[in-house]
Amino acid sequence: MPIALISDIHANQEALQQVLKSIRSRQIEEIYCLGDIVGYGPNPNECVEMVRTSCKKVLVGNHDYAAIGKTDITYFNKHAKHAALWTRKQLKAENKKYLNTLKFTHQNDDMLMVHASPTNPEHWYYVMNPQDAAVEMQSFKQPVCFVGHSHIPAIFTAEKEISENSFTLKTEQKYIINVGSVGQPRDGYPESCYCLYEPETRQVEYVRVPYEVNKTYEKIIKAGLPEFLAKRLLKGY
Repeated sequence: MPIALISDIHANQEALQQVLKSIRSRQIEEIYCLGDIVGYGPNPNECVEMVRTSCKKVLVGNHDYAAIGKTDITYFNKHAKHAALWTRKQLKAENKKYLNTLKFTHQNDDMLMVHASPTNPEHWYYVMNPQDAAVEMQSFKQPVCFVGHSHIPAIFTAEKEISENSFTLKTEQKYIINVGSVGQPRDGYPESCYCLYEPETRQVEYVRVPYEVNKTYEKIIKAGLPEFLAKRLLKGY
């Protein structure tokens, strides 16, 4: 049975609802969330609560930590900083408490999961190319590591990037796979993205899901969040 991997929801309730609906339509029982449930978007509480009840395992992202004051936001751009401070004020106490319980990694013999990078999960490094992947691969023994953070779906070996919507992993090869973003895609497509993985066949598949982008846009503006955060959703950047 495949598992579903989601990441970078960023308080986008409309996107998360449609992704969960898509996953359930495929009768997939195990959902793993790789972090950044909140930040940028207008519905942090709703998204935390949906993830908490829907996912088998949930990891922490840098925006989750920012929302509870556990990471430095001085390096955030002005839009991200504004959203982080706004989110801190909006989150219910029980949802802050939940975010504070989340771990950096989850692993078994076959795979590792982390929000940012496997080498230093708490430092929020990006894996953006095969050169980054080659360095990061030295820190784990499993054949595959799933990450989020960049919002760009990609499959990396130490030698190349594989740009395919469906791909079967080779048994002799090690991979780092970015599962894409549910709530703020940055690869030029506004549709939500999540990843399916079948451990037995080693099949990876990306799924794109349309959602009511204009509704999220309007919520962001109404909440007083930066207009840039609304506009970027329309074009997926």
